[in-house]
Amino acid sequence: MTDAFILTVDATRERLDLFVTRRRPELSRARVQRLIEEGHVTVDGAPAKSSLKPEAGQTVRVEVPEATTSYLEAQAIPLKVVYEDQDILVVDKPAGMTVHPAPGHKAGTLANALLARIHDLQDIGGRLRPGIVHRLDKDTSGLLVVAKNDAAFASLTAQFKARHVHKTYLALVQGTPHPKEASIEAPVGRSRRDRKRMAVVEDGRPSVTHYRVVRGFRGYAMVEAMPVTGRTHQIRVHLASIGHPVVGDATYGKAEPKLGRQFLHAARLELALPSTGRMVEFASPLPPQLEAFLEGPELL
Repeated sequence: MTDAFILTVDATRERLDLFVTRRRPELSRARVQRLIEEGHVTVDGAPAKSSLKPEAGQTVRVEVPEATTSYLEAQAIPLKVVYEDQDILVVDKPAGMTVHPAPGHKAGTLANALLARIHDLQDIGGRLRPGIVHRLDKDTSGLLVVAKNDAAFASLTAQFKARHVHKTYLALVQGTPHPKEASIEAPVGRSRRDRKRMAVVEDGRPSVTHYRVVRGFRGYAMVEAMPVTGRTHQIRVHLASIGHPVVGDATYGKAEPKLGRQFLHAARLELALPSTGRMVEFASPLPPQLEAFLEGPELL
């Protein structure tokens, strides 16, 4: 079954994808762009590109086909749900779970679990990343928000772009940073030595992380890290760049056999609910594995 609607172009000229998105806000811009690419949007009966600027008086027809089955397999993987309403789902992701399929991780991901829980999620944000607007590294635990419909996806995407979503991570680092409260402003991009790693590089993307030390240990410190931007591996790269890598981070520091993962946890998440605009904050305690490590002889 296909839902079709007609839009008449007014005097203002704007890109086709933006024109449709503004008039049908329940469809995200990314969804509209996919519809255009797949030939479901026509201007005066002819296929068009997203960049086309329709003229006044022209007719835009949009067909929204019924969601097709994703080639991602829905898997009934248990999820720890912190909050859920008609628009969003906030989950507490365990370490070891990949957010979406990647080489070597084509199943058992958060995306597979989401498809089993929310059956009409396939086309929200892309078939490989259904409903996912941000991510956590495989070995980082904690809070992650998922959009359940196009309108929520558009709202959350806009909030992240405007940096209105506030995230706080807890990280155990080697040594004690000085000063104990500061901001790290250093561009992050692909390492020139190893393209699989990120690094602070001159031509990287502007990146900012605020941090503060909240507890001291023998040779270690617990810090709250608040990323302003959202670059890949940003917190891990930034903390390593000032000489205080995250404990257990084998990529930017060194592995910790007694921990088996990096000590990085997304502990708090603040955002506006898409349906009401009300700001809400969610919290996640440290997992037992991380709490147990803090009580070990290495730190006390």
